[in-house]
Amino acid sequence: MSEGTSTGSAATGGGAGDALDVVLVDDHLMFRAGVRASLDGRIRVVGEADDVPSAVEAVRRLRPPVVILDVHLPGGNGGGGAEVIQACTDLLGEVRFLALSVSDAAEDVVAVIRAGARGYVTKAISGPDLSDAARRVAGGDAVFSPRLAGFVLDAFGAAAGDIATGDDELDRLSAREREVMRLIARGYSYREVASELFISIKTVETHVSAVLRKLQLSSRHELTRWAAQRRLL
Repeated sequence: MSEGTSTGSAATGGGAGDALDVVLVDDHLMFRAGVRASLDGRIRVVGEADDVPSAVEAVRRLRPPVVILDVHLPGGNGGGGAEVIQACTDLLGEVRFLALSVSDAAEDVVAVIRAGARGYVTKAISGPDLSDAARRVAGGDAVFSPRLAGFVLDAFGAAAGDIATGDDELDRLSAREREVMRLIARGYSYREVASELFISIKTVETHVSAVLRKLQLSSRHELTRWAAQRRLL
């Protein structure tokens, strides 16, 4: 039975002196209590959920900057954390997902990252490190436990090559336009993209205009949906 709760309205959070609002999703009440107690003062848990339906409801209602969620969740159609993300695809960019799981199996990691998660850490992580990971994900970084990063990069490096040769729409974009497209679709600001790629903000604006024109899209929100549907985030 669902026991999703909220403790307030989610705010943007994540500024230099602000607490970052998160929704915490795990089917074990005691584990959620432990995570809440271990997170530092930079994180504020504004909602909780214990299964797929209650997680989707909480995310869509609260729209927190970050959702910390377990990979294996009851309810729904059996897809667990990946199913939650897929049900909230239209919010990707506004809401970012950080998987927190006892599992370090490749299939679990790849499933939630393909769904749109921005990071994956194991439950051996400390409270301060989890707080750091949540804030980094909120800022647009991809965060992985060290032992997971290698095969994630391998898996998605291969996938990116496959997609680039098999997607006519994606093939319309230059290599630089693809880099800009992925960062913008992940929620980066123009300034953050410029810093990440060592180009000017004006150049970013030019690339974004070209991407939207080539893909026949009208906004960055449509671009996020387009990229999420193709597992490009």
